[in-house]
Amino acid sequence: MKIYKFGGASVKDANGVRNILSIINKTSEKLIVVVSAMGKMTNALEVVLDAYFNDNSQMVENKLNEIKKYHLEIINELFGNEHGSTNFNEQFRAFEGKLQKKPSMHYDFEYDRIVSSGELLSTAIIYDFFIKEKKNCKLTDIRTLLKTDDLFRDANVNWNLTAELMKKTFTFQNTDIYLTQGFLGGTLNNLTTTLGREGSDYTAAIIGFAMDAENVTIWKDVQGVLNADPRWYPNAQKIDQLSYPQAIELTYYGAQIIHPKTLKPLNEKKIPLFVKSFLNPELQGTAILSSKNQNIDIPIFVLKENQVFVTLTPKDFSFIMEDKLIDIINFFKQFRIKMNLVQNSALNFSACFDKNRHTQKLFEILNADFFVRYNDDVQLVTIRHYNPSAIEEMTKGKTIINSQITRKMAMFVLK
Repeated sequence: MKIYKFGGASVKDANGVRNILSIINKTSEKLIVVVSAMGKMTNALEVVLDAYFNDNSQMVENKLNEIKKYHLEIINELFGNEHGSTNFNEQFRAFEGKLQKKPSMHYDFEYDRIVSSGELLSTAIIYDFFIKEKKNCKLTDIRTLLKTDDLFRDANVNWNLTAELMKKTFTFQNTDIYLTQGFLGGTLNNLTTTLGREGSDYTAAIIGFAMDAENVTIWKDVQGVLNADPRWYPNAQKIDQLSYPQAIELTYYGAQIIHPKTLKPLNEKKIPLFVKSFLNPELQGTAILSSKNQNIDIPIFVLKENQVFVTLTPKDFSFIMEDKLIDIINFFKQFRIKMNLVQNSALNFSACFDKNRHTQKLFEILNADFFVRYNDDVQLVTIRHYNPSAIEEMTKGKTIINSQITRKMAMFVLK
């Protein structure tokens, strides 16, 4: 039994949905297929959420019409008319119903309740298309199986219960394929949760772990794991093989090809992970294996944009010791802000992190005890296996605000 995961880019239009079926038809293995929301639908739903949460009913209506039109165009092309997917119609009515009620005061709860609709709409359409094409398939609501706590937007998995429920459900009796949603989970009280942005990869890994899968394949719009994102580095090269420790390190520093939490459960059971191209499925792709570190002789570049670089100095000019570090880290944790680079000296603490809606609130709290200086909209470039020419290539023509260099890693905050 294998796990296939398809992201939003692979199902952004009708041809993408047909291509998924084509890839599935090329294997005789029993499959659990995990699918994300279509195209950039998560981004669109986040706009709906903000308008809904801020009582902007006109914006909600406008975006709702756009979302419905987008999906109906795909349905019309797949089925020959806009009414071809009965499951979509049911899911969309349920989605509209959620928006009829007044929001609670809990933004993260509302996020999971609203934004989760992207995956539910996507799998509804794909399931109906599979049935139309005579595919023996079962649609399973992952929220009934993947059980979590109620940390909305970044829920923690109840591993034992999840494994028990999945083994009872994914029996492959009278079917060879299960279709389900990525990114989503459910509490014991059946409230919808999500696993963090881009969490569909993680869903595939959770299912693979619970079901002792032969392997997991993540289908992307690139040919495998590259040494840089080709959207900003046109000379990117494919890496044929990585060990799990190497891949975990890359995701920690921000490589976006795989969700950071994906690798640990697969490594624990030594389940191979393949990253392949849905555009060219016959290509080899990249294998991530539980073997010793592979020799990589090219620099690997990770770029994180829209960063904030902050430096804190205690107003009482006390040293940055353990007590101060604990206080600072707890402030970041309170707002769920992940620090991507950290440095401290006797009187200064510096961090680079993703800018989000809580940044100013964080600064307001820190300002009570610290002088706060920061640079907005900076880049953080990480170079694994760096060399002088790689550093020159990444920093040429830019102002280096901060740097951190170790034996294997070089990190630069750039303006």
